[in-house]
Amino acid sequence: MKLVAGLGNPGKEYEGTPHNIGFQAVDLLMSRLGISGFQQKFQSQLGRTSIQGEVCIFIKPQTFMNRSGWAVAECAKFYKIPTENIVIISDDLDLPPGKARLRDGGGHGGHNGLRSIIDSLADRHFRRIRIGIGRPAGKRDVVGHVLGRWSKTEEKLAFSVIDLVLTEIISFLETSKFENTSFSAPELV
Repeated sequence: MKLVAGLGNPGKEYEGTPHNIGFQAVDLLMSRLGISGFQQKFQSQLGRTSIQGEVCIFIKPQTFMNRSGWAVAECAKFYKIPTENIVIISDDLDLPPGKARLRDGGGHGGHNGLRSIIDSLADRHFRRIRIGIGRPAGKRDVVGHVLGRWSKTEEKLAFSVIDLVLTEIISFLETSKFENTSFSAPELV
């Protein structure tokens, strides 16, 4: 059994913000896999399917970013999903829009959602996909940046790399192979 969790904040006011790119990636992934609709379970919106005979769970925790670990751990413990079969999709301030990084294990890098997951699982050996949102420009603070609106250029770059990321996630769901790698949007190559 595998679990893919996209991080974000629930509520209309957060839809489409850079901090919710994990939610958007899960929506796009489920659409690509032909999965529709969510049920409410484990403090999350949850979808499921079977790929190559293995059950795959997709969640968008509704606990707010800083408590994402509660929902991820609750789901993982209920289904007895090994940590190495968990993929977390989050935003990353240290990567510019149009870049993404896949990594097996590691720290939280200052990301409160990842910190919560590490604390709640008491394990850091899950797989993570960080999608670049860049640092704020000018006088804009970090909170205003992650919870604000994308510029058209930033949004286009960020979402152009998601297609590559989704291909990698589907490959992992089919084969269990996950390699540390980085991606750049075609516009940046």
